[in-house]
Amino acid sequence: MSDPKSELQMEIKGLMLDPSSNVPIVILKDTGSQLFLPIWIGVFEANAIALRIEGVEPPRPMTHDLLRLTIEQLGARVEKIVISDLRDNTFFARLHLRRGEEAIEVDARPSDAIALALRTQSPIFVLQSVMESAQAVDLATQVSDEEKLKKWLEEISPEELGKYTM
Repeated sequence: MSDPKSELQMEIKGLMLDPSSNVPIVILKDTGSQLFLPIWIGVFEANAIALRIEGVEPPRPMTHDLLRLTIEQLGARVEKIVISDLRDNTFFARLHLRRGEEAIEVDARPSDAIALALRTQSPIFVLQSVMESAQAVDLATQVSDEEKLKKWLEEISPEELGKYTM
């Protein structure tokens, strides 16, 4: 059995809308397997993530840009973000910052953490225990990732899609 505290590195596979509630979902994929983890997020955070994915530079800093600049001005950097818990259908994340020799952890919503990770080119991780609790979707077959994800999203029920909160 794998260590529940082990961290799985993830990549952002895409953004979509939950067909039953029109709430944005960010889809994370384990870089070492075919495990997908959907996380329901807010509209503003989805917009911040989408802008960065698409390479759009806003004319003025957005909140996540301001946070990145503040961290940098304080002499720190984002080492990684970790989606660290799932309690009562809500995901939790931690920002792992480094200022010199000092390690700093900050509680964050996963959507904000992901938006910040995109702005700092920091890796995104999910604890193994979270993947197991969330029953991450394993799409390990010979079909391409995009085809598997599309098929899964078409077949999943609204009850399954709507089970997590922001």
